[in-house]
Amino acid sequence: MGEDTENRTPPPRRTRQRSGGTWRLVTLALLVVAVALMLIGQFLRIPGLDVFGTEVKDRSGPAVLKSVQDLSRYEGAAGTYQVVVDLEHDARFLPDAIRGTRTLYVATGSVGAYVDLGGLGDDAVTVDAGRTEATLSLPHARLAAPALDPERSYAVSKQRGLLDRLGDLFSGNPASEQAVNVLAARRISDAARESDLASRAERNTTTMLRELLRGLGFERVTVSYA
Repeated sequence: MGEDTENRTPPPRRTRQRSGGTWRLVTLALLVVAVALMLIGQFLRIPGLDVFGTEVKDRSGPAVLKSVQDLSRYEGAAGTYQVVVDLEHDARFLPDAIRGTRTLYVATGSVGAYVDLGGLGDDAVTVDAGRTEATLSLPHARLAAPALDPERSYAVSKQRGLLDRLGDLFSGNPASEQAVNVLAARRISDAARESDLASRAERNTTTMLRELLRGLGFERVTVSYA
């Protein structure tokens, strides 16, 4: 009885536990390596290191109508502009490699120039007794807000410091792209003001009104802007 007790083989349960623990360690090690490769690919922007892959899913909701505005203006001209935005944010007493961002962005957008015809008073249009001459006094052309083209606008490069990269891992920063878009729209608006877009809109508006009134029987049409 004593010899049988001493020579008893250990139960196989411990072997299975050791084998299961080994597989768990191997799985955990592989997961750590995969995450490390993914982080290295994100930091260094090395293609092919995204071991998990990406899948695009559009879960956007339907567009909601917020407001409706009646327009009574004639758009006489529109211009398309392209600007390269170089936006940099630096931190005091820290090098750019540690803290700071620099974005190089190519933006394409359009600006329309229009003449507002909705606020004309009764004295804005005068007609002679014989209905052969007409005089119109219109306001100067204005520039509409620039509209960026998302399909033709893109980021060339975006450099971020180490602290900024670590911060992006734990929280998003949706305002970063907004700052670039706001600056691009401002630059395009400045370029439209420096061009002859407004005067071109006034010339085209004058041509349109003259052809319209001459088709109604007026022989002489005078258009002025004040």
